[in-house]
Amino acid sequence: MSNPGPRPGGHAALSIGEIARLAGRRPSSIRYYEQIGLLPAADRVAGRRVYGAEALRTLAVIETGQRAGLTLEEIRTLLAASPGNAATTTRLREMAERKLPEITALIERSLLVRGWLECAARCECPSLDRCPLFDDPARLPGRVNPDRNGLRRGREQA
Repeated sequence: MSNPGPRPGGHAALSIGEIARLAGRRPSSIRYYEQIGLLPAADRVAGRRVYGAEALRTLAVIETGQRAGLTLEEIRTLLAASPGNAATTTRLREMAERKLPEITALIERSLLVRGWLECAARCECPSLDRCPLFDDPARLPGRVNPDRNGLRRGREQA
């Protein structure tokens, strides 16, 4: 669909297909974000949704929040932030402080998994039955005690 022209207020209007392409999202995702209130309802021209360029920024915030591991509710809080609103800024900082330990734990687990996979990639065992990587379940990635499982900081202990 070609650009439907200016929106009310003189801003350029983008069809849902155009905004989806520019944002790297599917139109169904954009409709969903609109349905749950993360994205403001689009204007309608001849019955079709049209969005302004500001919707691209909102979609960028949503994607960044998702990549950071935020829930849609947390992203809603992020989108509700307004300049100069101390209460909103405080809530955002609290959310970030709560999220940091989760991300730290995820990184630690990922390093354990990487170490195990590096060992498995070098493994020359003739069968799984003879492979020491599977002898002790405590050595498997995801165990809470990294000193006990033989893998530390992505490397096999000597």
